Amino acid sequence: MADARDISDLQLGALLSALRGRRPLVHLISNLVTLHAVAGALRAVGALPVAALAPEDAEEAVLAADALVLNLGTPTGERMEAATVAGRKAEERGIPVVLDPVGAGATPLRTDGARRVLAAVRVDVIRSNPGEASALLGRPGMVRGVESVGAVEDGAVLARSLARELGCVAAITGPTDSLAGPGGLVLVENGHPWLGHAVGTGCIASALVGAFCAVGSDRLSCAAAALACLGVASEAAASDARGPGSLIPAVLDALYHMTPEGLDRSARVRVVP
Repeated sequence: MADARDISDLQLGALLSALRGRRPLVHLISNLVTLHAVAGALRAVGALPVAALAPEDAEEAVLAADALVLNLGTPTGERMEAATVAGRKAEERGIPVVLDPVGAGATPLRTDGARRVLAAVRVDVIRSNPGEASALLGRPGMVRGVESVGAVEDGAVLARSLARELGCVAAITGPTDSLAGPGGLVLVENGHPWLGHAVGTGCIASALVGAFCAVGSDRLSCAAAALACLGVASEAAASDARGPGSLIPAVLDALYHMTPEGLDRSARVRVVP
């Protein structure tokens, strides 16, 4: 797409409609802490999840998948090998690959592991928090556990830098989600503060990006649709939830009931050339 774009170019609702019609199979090399919630979110939005974590199984699972999501939470040597094997097979097949570098910047294993995957696999979209993005760029920033803490650069600056350095779409989530790639910068302003206090919301975001990328060729638009979808769902869910603990089940319900028209109506998205 050309650099001059507006929100109508992103086709948010149309992408949700395509996802519901196609029901893509999303292969997850997943964080075991959040796998149940992630699989539930994919089913709720209309996709089909599969998690093949052993290297011997991961490559075979890619043969039937429409997208691959590499989530580096709960890393082990075997799981990192599975991510690389699956990623190479996905590249060979031409299906989209989304990387979630969970905890990059927190420990050398996680930071170096993310960099090794990036060196070995063509990644279409990176979805991370600001601290993880800073770590991948070799810049100051702090990750404690898997959370971004301390002062880091603005999300939009990080997204542009990461996209330029790695040659992919970069989606940095936070109070405002910043996405950069061909066509400029997209800011998604939907969401609820409880998302930042609930376990698994980042992993859900990455999985939804994979599902949307399975049905569209413009990775920036697909990632924006996924994050807007989650943000809109969280806003609807918060009216029924009592806090972060009850938010996630309510988000799954909101994803299930979301319509393309509702997504287009409620999305607060800005495109910056």
